[in-house]
Amino acid sequence: MASTQCLLHQHALTTLARSSLSSSSSSSSSQRRVVNTKPNQLICRAQKNEVEDGNTVSRRLALTVLIGAAAVASKVSPADAAYGEAANVFGKPKTDTDFLPISGDGFKLLIPSKWNPSKEVEYVGQVLRYEDNFDTTSNVVVTVTPSDKNSIKDYGAPEAFLSKVDYLLGKQAFFGDTVSEGGFDANAVAAANVLETSTPVIGGKEYYFLSVLTRTADGDEGGKHQLISATVKDGKLYICKAQAGDKRWFKGARKFVESAASSFSVA
Repeated sequence: MASTQCLLHQHALTTLARSSLSSSSSSSSSQRRVVNTKPNQLICRAQKNEVEDGNTVSRRLALTVLIGAAAVASKVSPADAAYGEAANVFGKPKTDTDFLPISGDGFKLLIPSKWNPSKEVEYVGQVLRYEDNFDTTSNVVVTVTPSDKNSIKDYGAPEAFLSKVDYLLGKQAFFGDTVSEGGFDANAVAAANVLETSTPVIGGKEYYFLSVLTRTADGDEGGKHQLISATVKDGKLYICKAQAGDKRWFKGARKFVESAASSFSVA
């Protein structure tokens, strides 16, 4: 209603203004008539302000409604929260599908999910062997053999222990002239370079960990990276050896070999 009145006042003002401009003479009565329009202008402005105040109230009311709706929407029921976690909506950590946990007789480790179990037996006391689907050079082996030691340290330093289990590194099967390659001596196709050793303690048990680069008659791989983790428990020597060819090592195999070897532990 207020808007209609305001429009009527504006129409009256426009009509008076046009009448004043179209008259040939500016009479005093016309001037007074123009002057008399000022109260109407004031009334129109007052009514316009009232409309603006109404709009302001409407905006505040709408804002209040929106805030209330947001508050209601922010309340998540326990059922919805449970569903969101299951759907990873709220950032629940995902399971690493690159590896599968494997438990054996007194030990456990992680196996690359794309590796398959193998029936090939390479070493005395071998109880587990998995290999890469596309390359059997990449594999992991676990052996369990009797031991007269109480601790892995009773074998001496890590390098001394390695000399007692050097059968794990492979034997030379070719004799002939070769060039020096990749840090290995000339005329040698079977050699081992110890790159790293450590003596971690896992679950209160001492371990030896060795990273070895070997060169044998292994085709065009240019050598093998072999990671060995070993410990002694209850009169048994537990050894996990994971390996990959040197070329595949730098093409992504390193992640799987290192994870398998470092995950090994006795129960």
